[in-house]
Amino acid sequence: MKALCLLLLVGVTLAADVVDPNTCTTFPCLIFNDEFDYLDHDVWEHEITMSGGGNWEFQVYVNNRSISYTRDSTLFIKPDLTDNWKGDGFVSSGELNLWGMNGRGDVCTANSYYGCDRFGNAVNLVNPVMSARLRSLPGFATKYGRIEVRAKMPRGDWLWPAIWMLPRNWPYGGWPASGEIDILESRGNDDYGDLGNQYGGTTMHWGPHWPLNYYDMTTVQYTANDGSFANSFHVWRIDWSSTKIDYYVDDVLVMTVDPGTSFWDFSGAGSEIDNPWVAGEKMAPFDQKFYFVFNVAVGGTNGFFPDEVPANPPKPWANTSPQAFLDFWNGRDSWLPSWEQGEGRVSEGAALQVDYVKVWKMTNVDE
Repeated sequence: MKALCLLLLVGVTLAADVVDPNTCTTFPCLIFNDEFDYLDHDVWEHEITMSGGGNWEFQVYVNNRSISYTRDSTLFIKPDLTDNWKGDGFVSSGELNLWGMNGRGDVCTANSYYGCDRFGNAVNLVNPVMSARLRSLPGFATKYGRIEVRAKMPRGDWLWPAIWMLPRNWPYGGWPASGEIDILESRGNDDYGDLGNQYGGTTMHWGPHWPLNYYDMTTVQYTANDGSFANSFHVWRIDWSSTKIDYYVDDVLVMTVDPGTSFWDFSGAGSEIDNPWVAGEKMAPFDQKFYFVFNVAVGGTNGFFPDEVPANPPKPWANTSPQAFLDFWNGRDSWLPSWEQGEGRVSEGAALQVDYVKVWKMTNVDE
């Protein structure tokens, strides 16, 4: 069990393993440690929205302990069917209103893309899957140091698990100008070409504005050392300093990002665009505090699940379809068995499982 301490951090009193880095006297200094003996709602906030991350994903994020819960010192995010909660036919005839009224944990957190209120009809469905997205905002954010997450990925067609980080204050502007760190993204499919659950990806998103996102210069794909990231737990580690970031999977270095003088030097944006990071450090926009995000998304039409990749069973929707939600839902006889895994209901094998997340301050200076 974790030893609990009550400390004041960024104006919030937390009952968790959170240490003010300014109090560190020896290094490395463990400043954040959640082993998920319980779900600490002072640290982790549930996002509540149908906005789909701007990707028209098929899930709605909710706050419910049957979807996101802890057991045996493990965090589970296990998706389920909206109709299982709301009744057969709800997705094609009901209203899902997330506006709420009682504050944190009950109020819709993102209204973009009709994220707080939707009506279902025979063609345009309400989001057919319920899932969860947790963020350590405002509970914890960090800049530089070592970050380590031990987790097991879900197995199930069209599941999109992610462990990632976003800027706490967006000091350089909207996405991607203030950066995004994707520690891990994966896909739940057993058989989806070279994009199945045997593969994982780590990516940094950055650029002066959308669509000038130069993530393709800072991304890597790799394979699991046991055949699948859904077979067992694996460890992702980031060593993040003021000069570079090293990414490891199971202690194997998979990517080093060193921008040279600055990211702007190889941004390729051209002289017609001003440098948004000119007042930042070398690693800008990755020179600020970021918070954690854990979620399981489903599908979407942004191309994360490409149409041209052969899948078994076949992908039931096209990214160009005007009724992708309906096409996905109508194809549930092909993908739902992979979520249930013979149990007659969605299995914990279809859940993202997080054993722990730890953060160390590595030196006695703010690097």
